Amino acid sequence: MPITISEKTFFGQPRPLVTIFGVEMWERFSFYGMQGILLLYMFYPVTQGGLGMPQAVAVGIIGAYGGSVYLMTILGAWIADRLLGSERVLFYAAIMVMFGHIALAVLPGYYGLAAGLIFIALGAGGVKSNATSVVGQLYSPGDIRRDAGFSLYYLGINLGAFMGPLLTGLLQTNYGFHWGFGLAAVGMAFGLTQYTFGRKRLPNSAREVPNPLPAKKRWNILYVGVGALVLIGIIFSLGWIRVENLSGIIVLASAAAAITYFIVMLSSSKVTKDERFRVLAFIPLFIASAAFWALYQQQFTVITVFANDQLNLNIFGWTMPVAWVQSINPVFIILLSGAFAALWTRLGTRQPSTPIKFAMGVIGVGIGFLLFLPIAHAAPHSAPLLALIGILFVFTISELLISPVGLSAATKLAPATFRTQMIALLFLASALGTALSGQLAQFYSEPTSTGYFAISGIAAGVLGVVLIALSPWVRKMMVGVK
Repeated sequence: MPITISEKTFFGQPRPLVTIFGVEMWERFSFYGMQGILLLYMFYPVTQGGLGMPQAVAVGIIGAYGGSVYLMTILGAWIADRLLGSERVLFYAAIMVMFGHIALAVLPGYYGLAAGLIFIALGAGGVKSNATSVVGQLYSPGDIRRDAGFSLYYLGINLGAFMGPLLTGLLQTNYGFHWGFGLAAVGMAFGLTQYTFGRKRLPNSAREVPNPLPAKKRWNILYVGVGALVLIGIIFSLGWIRVENLSGIIVLASAAAAITYFIVMLSSSKVTKDERFRVLAFIPLFIASAAFWALYQQQFTVITVFANDQLNLNIFGWTMPVAWVQSINPVFIILLSGAFAALWTRLGTRQPSTPIKFAMGVIGVGIGFLLFLPIAHAAPHSAPLLALIGILFVFTISELLISPVGLSAATKLAPATFRTQMIALLFLASALGTALSGQLAQFYSEPTSTGYFAISGIAAGVLGVVLIALSPWVRKMMVGVK
């Protein structure tokens, strides 16, 4: 059962939030610590410890990998809702993440890269959807602390995201890439240890299977899974899927999966009339979220390349590791997430509606891209670090208007039968956007950067204005959900 307000709390939130806060903090430490050096590992020359990939291919792989992480939330959510329950899937998925980081750390070259990214994508997808679902189950439907609780949960995520690139970046700079990947594995091991001790305090609802799959159908699922693996193997062997087109394939797969999910939910006999209206209300939020992530996730592609090639990383004679750029945004999240949580709590029923928050977030990330225009053509290693810090501050404000609010909205708008899978649908927006970020990044180059930043910023602004215009309809379709 959800935790009541009269019980012991964690900063005014349900006490079991500490356990999910901790496992996500360490999982994000490992995930972002690895991702902070991953692109560099792929396109740095072999003489500097990298794989020597062409830069355009590397950014495409980053987009495809990032999209796959979010795409795998579907599998993690389905297993939770039909077979094991959210809490068990979260535990086993975290183990898989740890093995992925170990593979990157100890296996050489492309073998380690492939094995590591596959394990991490599968595991991180399960962690993402199910950790969020468990947090949602800590609150009763009318508990006004929900948005504030998700903001604190988001703080835990970003504590890990801040520390990860700092430490892996130092190890990569001084000892090599594989030491950085090894530290990511150690971080995930810490997260699993604390979760093992705390998981018994989670609510029983987190272990329940909302829509159990009949036993006679389980063998069919096994056959489908094996068949899918064989089909994927055949497609790869025929050359239809290559590293050059992988991000485009993830875009198509994410879009197809999202459309299928919306159709299934809207047509399900287990979804009530009011729940169906809420699913319809989620469609504009899904589109806005995908557009936001398509721009925001370029921190790991375009902004990393910009930092490596054009940013002045010299600080009083010391050269800052490129990976440290990835820790700037989490610093702002840490500083501001508590303030946002307090703001939403203080405003209560007077706070902006969910669609307005989403619109402001999309417009904000567009403004961030427009702020690149004055430094777009800076000479190599001359663009001021302070300018990028300011841009990432704008990104952070936008993120806090989209990500924790979106997580909260997904738990509030979800039909009862699709509790965890609704969160997976939100992450499909992230999958679509992240894969698109890899596609878009392939068009970026220093000579064309002005047009790239301008078009991206203007497009986001237009979409935000459209969502503002649609907000009265979205609120009506939310049927009583604020």
